[in-house]
Amino acid sequence: MIYETNAQSLYTSMASEKSASSKCEVLGNFFKEKKVLITGNTGFKGSWLSVWLHDKGAELYGYALKPNTEPSMFSSLNIEKLFKRCVYADLKNEELLTEYFKSVKPEIVFHLAAQPLVRLSYAEPKYTYESNVIGTLNVLEAARKCGSVKSFVNVTTDKCYENRETTKGYVEEDPMGGYDMYSSSKGCVEIMSSSYRRSFLQDDNSYAMATARAGNVIGGGDWALDRLIPDCIRSIEAARPIEIRNPSSVRPWQHVLEPLSGYMLIAYLLYTKGKDYAQGFNLGPDEDSVLTVEDVTRLFTKTYGKGEFIYGERSSLHEAGILTLNTDKAKKILGWCPAYKASDAIACTADWYKQFYELLPNVATDKEITISKLCSVKTEMTNRTCKTDASVNTDALLNISRQMLSFTKSQIADYEHKISWKKASG
Repeated sequence: MIYETNAQSLYTSMASEKSASSKCEVLGNFFKEKKVLITGNTGFKGSWLSVWLHDKGAELYGYALKPNTEPSMFSSLNIEKLFKRCVYADLKNEELLTEYFKSVKPEIVFHLAAQPLVRLSYAEPKYTYESNVIGTLNVLEAARKCGSVKSFVNVTTDKCYENRETTKGYVEEDPMGGYDMYSSSKGCVEIMSSSYRRSFLQDDNSYAMATARAGNVIGGGDWALDRLIPDCIRSIEAARPIEIRNPSSVRPWQHVLEPLSGYMLIAYLLYTKGKDYAQGFNLGPDEDSVLTVEDVTRLFTKTYGKGEFIYGERSSLHEAGILTLNTDKAKKILGWCPAYKASDAIACTADWYKQFYELLPNVATDKEITISKLCSVKTEMTNRTCKTDASVNTDALLNISRQMLSFTKSQIADYEHKISWKKASG
């Protein structure tokens, strides 16, 4: 088990320190003009976090691989333009990573970069461990060597726990584990992070680092493989039935903005309050948002307005049947709590995709044009090498970026209004 020696004793004292002004500050001016470095900024979560932090006035720097899906939220919304500088490279490039940290001198780090897929970890076990474990260690070291970092949010997953397939939600002091290589790699990251904290981050000049463990995250702009909502979208837009492999599997479903709000709150508390908050935190939904795969599929197709599903062949690869989180610690220490129910999260997700796909016909003059081709043209436009293509309305393509970025910001603003720890600032 991972034990933080003073974690339990801090519950009461830290809860009493929480003030309405500090909660409001996270969504106010705290991030304004602060140097924030995000690893994995080209991914699904990273894209949403980038838009939110830029809207709060942060000076953004990114380090990530280039987007690996077509389409991708990062490319479609031209999120790169929100950054002062982005480096596209692997976390295993320790020298480049360290030099980048030293040149940027970030104050706050959000480490999201990872190989995030369970099924891919069966095919690429070594790559999964190199990316998730060694990659994280390289980021921790780069942050320590640059000397400017004060606050470090290390994003892991709910799958880091030794899953006993019980209905009882896991608490932060439960043992790390993992049946598959992805889950076990994240368990290793948690153990390593705790050891790293005790070994190198105890003096006053070192940064404060916390780990954040979120549940199954959904939201617009995700097109990753082997994820339920992206699988639904691909099937619906291709006019084919959605195949679900494990309809009775239970997961804690939450909108992407839920954990991101927690990450931002943790970053603020680490920055302003220091190492008392340098612990692990579960950031999951309430019990009424713990649903089966079939439940979520039914709700999504109903909300999206089309789509039907069939039961696909169950995979021979192991996937957990049930996994839930206990978030009492985050509620007591951070003052964080979810703002959405699963139905809200699904509705927001469906609305985002509907908006995106309704705009696409305005781009393609050739009805047979593929999204892949649109993404290729978009990349060329970003790189200023685009040649005239009669089948693509480039003005409309740029308009999609603007409209979807605006729509994404509107969903963030709507979510902010519903955040309970912001309401307390009243």
